[in-house]
Amino acid sequence: MKHGFDNEKYVKIQSSHIKDRIAKFGNKLYLELGGKLFDDHHASRVLPGFQPDSKLRMLSQLADHAEIVIVISAVDIEKNKVRQDLGITYDMDALRLRSEFQNRGFRVNSIVITHYNGQASADAFRQRLERMGIKSYVHYIIDGYPANVGLIASDDGFGRNDYIETEEPLVIVTAPGPGSGKMAVCLSQLYNEHKRGIEAGYAKFETFPVWNLSLRHPVNIAYEAATADLNDVNMIDPFHLDAYGEKAVNYNRDIEIFPVLDALFRGIYGANPYKSPTDMGVNMVGFCISDDDVCCDASRNEIIRRYFTALNRMALGESNDAEVNKIALLFNQAGIDLSYRKTIAAARARSKETGVPCSAIELADGTIITAKTSPLLGPSAALILNAIKHLAGIGHDVKLLPQDLIEPIQHTKINYLRSRNPRLHTDEVLVALSVLSPRDENCRRALEKLPELDGCQVHSTVMLGEVDHKIFKKLGVGLTCDPAKKK
Repeated sequence: MKHGFDNEKYVKIQSSHIKDRIAKFGNKLYLELGGKLFDDHHASRVLPGFQPDSKLRMLSQLADHAEIVIVISAVDIEKNKVRQDLGITYDMDALRLRSEFQNRGFRVNSIVITHYNGQASADAFRQRLERMGIKSYVHYIIDGYPANVGLIASDDGFGRNDYIETEEPLVIVTAPGPGSGKMAVCLSQLYNEHKRGIEAGYAKFETFPVWNLSLRHPVNIAYEAATADLNDVNMIDPFHLDAYGEKAVNYNRDIEIFPVLDALFRGIYGANPYKSPTDMGVNMVGFCISDDDVCCDASRNEIIRRYFTALNRMALGESNDAEVNKIALLFNQAGIDLSYRKTIAAARARSKETGVPCSAIELADGTIITAKTSPLLGPSAALILNAIKHLAGIGHDVKLLPQDLIEPIQHTKINYLRSRNPRLHTDEVLVALSVLSPRDENCRRALEKLPELDGCQVHSTVMLGEVDHKIFKKLGVGLTCDPAKKK
């Protein structure tokens, strides 16, 4: 993979910047953490070199003086809302986040249930937390939030919420997903800390959009594509432009809410320390891009990837065409069309030629490798074999997996595991290669080339199953699929 992002620089300057912000507010800061802390694959795709756990590594620099509050909405608990990338409900993910943080040496203060209005499912979850010995709090629905500032910044608004007792200078407020109420928790704490004579501050840590890149930079356009289902829109921050005469990029929700936040800060403290929503952020990502061309290319591929993801979701009945149409409009802003992704034309041409589902991969040097469905292998499994054989300098005619090895696996799948698809998936092929590698030099050499697939791009002419999706994701491969179901 060609790197366009300096990860070590990011870890260093981002943690330093947060320390400076803590000091600015008298050594007490509530930091709202947006986006994913673990497995931030979007950031690693559009900023090649950004490690999926970069934010966690950065915060580890501050762990000795930090504690974490996890926020979950009672509305999401009631709806059994599922985190799509993990396939688990938000309440289960809140517990997962807690364990992940603790395993990495962070102190987890508590779990806060927001938007509480007596929901039975929220009560049951809180009882479960109590049985597990986990401290919990509830924050209530406030009529007219966020516009009714007079009520919000009063004892009948924020003052009604449970006060979260914290000890460390840095309180990181995170959640399983968007809309959980992280900002409201931070502001509620500012109000209740102020009542107790403690002057705390607030900041927002969100990676995208990148405020010091241009509005039409592919990295920022890719963020719009990633949030097309939320209808987020990147905008020039008018408050920042007015205050400093400088253009800065933010997104519509933060800009729209800023006048309300300004009024809340003034209602709590009598003054607002920030002149713009961009001021509230602590994001230093834009200063760590080391090769802009690499990041632009990766982001354009990500826009197309998001487009096909939306097409697949629509084909499965999981969304309507609004998300697809919005991303299609972003193609114009990014100056691209589907031809930008070379694997699409290659896979479709091979499929037209053979009459079966096919796939294609673009390697780091620009080489395009294709593969077709066969009685023994699916297009993804065949593609990985073809790609690593090419990288290892093994002739195309050489069979890494002999038929007498594949057939017993297929027999087990059909006759014992009751599968209707006899073809080997990517994970099964890789396990078979691993079994053969101690005694077969070609298998060993081919397996050693797997890391070179990191950052490569793949297209399939049919939608792939969950197993193949996960394997490509673990290999760091960007995958798109035509919205066609396997026959």
